[in-house]
Amino acid sequence: MSVRMAPPLPLIFLLVIHRAYSQKEHVNYIQPHICALKDSSVIMSCTYTYPTGLQIKKVFWTKTNVKNDPEYSQRLQYLGDKQQSCTIRLSHVTQKDEHMYYFRFITDKDNVKWIGHPGVTLTVTDLQVEAPERVTEGDSVRLTCKSSCSLTDRATFIWYRNSQPLTERRDRNNQLLLQSVRREDAGRYSCALHGHSYISPAVHLSVMYPPKNISVSISPSGEIVEGDSVTLSCSSDSNPPAEISWFKGGTIVGSGRIYSISKISSDHSGEYKCKSTNEHGEKYSDAVTLNIMYPPKNISVSIIQSGQFWEGDSVTLSCSSDSNPPAENIWFKENQSSAVGSGQSFNALQSGRFYCEAHNQHGSQRSDAVTVTVKGRAAYLLFLK
Repeated sequence: MSVRMAPPLPLIFLLVIHRAYSQKEHVNYIQPHICALKDSSVIMSCTYTYPTGLQIKKVFWTKTNVKNDPEYSQRLQYLGDKQQSCTIRLSHVTQKDEHMYYFRFITDKDNVKWIGHPGVTLTVTDLQVEAPERVTEGDSVRLTCKSSCSLTDRATFIWYRNSQPLTERRDRNNQLLLQSVRREDAGRYSCALHGHSYISPAVHLSVMYPPKNISVSISPSGEIVEGDSVTLSCSSDSNPPAEISWFKGGTIVGSGRIYSISKISSDHSGEYKCKSTNEHGEKYSDAVTLNIMYPPKNISVSIIQSGQFWEGDSVTLSCSSDSNPPAENIWFKENQSSAVGSGQSFNALQSGRFYCEAHNQHGSQRSDAVTVTVKGRAAYLLFLK
């Protein structure tokens, strides 16, 4: 690897003819050990002297005694002043550049050739973020931006979360302290040095927390009619994901994020809620109500009074049914086409067979008929005798 002046030349060496400065040959490296960040530029600073009366014919740098390396032709720049300084700049360094580098000069006397031993040792490092894989919400966590060697240049560290810079986190300290971690702190963290383009590979920080924001949704929304299929969904925010249990009232009825009921019936009416559980805690949702619509069923007629009924008495009949919404009741007398009354109860004034018909928007049902017997006045007088 030869040395060049800027602008770059294809194969570089320097012819320097000037006066001598010393009684002996000597090369002084300012920093014999350099730790540099990958893709950065490195300054290798040195000075040299040589005996009085000699003239310098050629100066150059070499790595491990190999010179004129074309790999360096576009990256190496000689910064020396042609008097005492032999400083160079090496740009865009990678791990391939890790070598011992030496400065050499050759005089006009064949037996006076000098190489500065030991040379400059270059170590090239990348950056790695060291962090726990997971932390619990409320804990404090420390992330470290690590290099394989102690960087020679004084470094100012910059931190990123999800590729966005944490502008308030610029420090000469290579550690990032997150106090009382929140779930919003989860993400992919990387680090860099101010003024350098290289950014470390990102590592993921996972924040563990108990279930929050538990809720239940019903599908389909709106009115539910007996025979429909209904799905209850439980949503929760937690890490790790929670296990879900379903309750109707105080009784467990299922598990999993989805609770499905096919061909729903009135027996499924009631309050439902889900419980979300992980290793960090548990929480219940608010209850939701399934209000199932269905047509009248189990309809029957009963006679309120007991005993014998006489002409002029009023016999009260009552109609009961199970329906949602509540049914309207219409009263009929057998063998009579038109209704004789409406409402839950009906007062019969004469003998006959009576029944009620209950109906709502979902259907209707007729009760069995009951017989009402009202005895005439003559029978009543005979009864009194």
